[in-house]
Amino acid sequence: MKFKKYLLSFIGILSLSIISFWFWPTKKQTITEVIVKDHKIALLPEKWKTVIEPFDSILQSWTNQSLPPGMAVAIVVDSQIVFLKGYGVKAIGTKDVVNEETVFRLASVSKPFASFLTGILVDQQKVNWHHPIKNYLPDYTTQPQPEADSILLKYILSHSAGYPYHAYTNMIEEGLPLDTLLSYLSQIPLATKPGQVYSYQNVAYSLIEPIVEKITHQTYEQALQNLVFNPLGMKQASADYLSLLASGNLAQPHVYQKGKLSTTIINETYYNVTPAGGVNASVKDMAKWMIALLGNRTDVISKERIKEMFEPYIEANSRNRNFYKWQRVRKASYGLGWRVLGMERDTILYHGGYVAGYRSEVAIHPTKKIGICVLANAAGDAIDQALPTFFILTDQLYKKSN
Repeated sequence: MKFKKYLLSFIGILSLSIISFWFWPTKKQTITEVIVKDHKIALLPEKWKTVIEPFDSILQSWTNQSLPPGMAVAIVVDSQIVFLKGYGVKAIGTKDVVNEETVFRLASVSKPFASFLTGILVDQQKVNWHHPIKNYLPDYTTQPQPEADSILLKYILSHSAGYPYHAYTNMIEEGLPLDTLLSYLSQIPLATKPGQVYSYQNVAYSLIEPIVEKITHQTYEQALQNLVFNPLGMKQASADYLSLLASGNLAQPHVYQKGKLSTTIINETYYNVTPAGGVNASVKDMAKWMIALLGNRTDVISKERIKEMFEPYIEANSRNRNFYKWQRVRKASYGLGWRVLGMERDTILYHGGYVAGYRSEVAIHPTKKIGICVLANAAGDAIDQALPTFFILTDQLYKKSN
């Protein structure tokens, strides 16, 4: 496995160097149509081919080696989808190919959807980031009890409510329902005062679900569908286990067993904490969502709410070292459902996820108005390297343009 990791890194770097040189932009830039699956996606400068073509070639080389078996990518620039493509197969050993509408589990990339949905409700003046959750769940208790009034809505969505790190995540994986998990959570002593320390959560993060249900008079899944998926035209997106199984275009999860990659069962793990890990989507859906995150769907959510989600609320060390291939992370924080990575020259909004053989990565570059999402049906070095590789190519494009 270690040899494969080093081989992949060498191939990626070599491919990036050779292809980047080959496709280096000329001074004269023309306009071209980017065609995906025989339909027009966007009209953009010819120079973007110097990013998309080498990136496409690198991803193709990885999936040709089944690293992973299947992958899908979406790239948006401001209000346009500039690239949308599937790679490889839905299940190893088959010829059933991944396309831009193939559904994957998003795992923890579900968390930014929870803050996005909450932001819509803030716009509607139904909730407030800065209000205590007791305003919406008056019966909720904590240990010690007086601290219940100190847990603000923004603390839930920034993993800073004061609960111990990963409290009761083991019980999520045992399949306990959310109401049982939350009853246990209300009895556990807080580790810190609310709002002071970052402590990643799945159960505590899912306190947003009963809040959303109480103020919308819908299930959390229905609220996501009606306020996010439907308005944005996310036709393959859903937030429950049965909808995933019902998809006619579904990527199968893969794991390594005895050093060999093979398909594994699609289980119900983390659908009991939907805000933390229960969203399903295709990259075509994700492209539409990223366009909204870049401020182009003010009919759905305001730019002000997006800006608030992207603010660094609590210092949170990032364990993701893959970005160091591009730029060193100077300061890592967590906003509302997003990791805020202060790089040497850029600030990136990022989240990744993994659950039961599915892997997801999404990043937003607010200054350059770029969004990228990569979904895969297995974990591995390839998907870990995809985002840094893309941003290295993008940097080369901007340096040449300037």
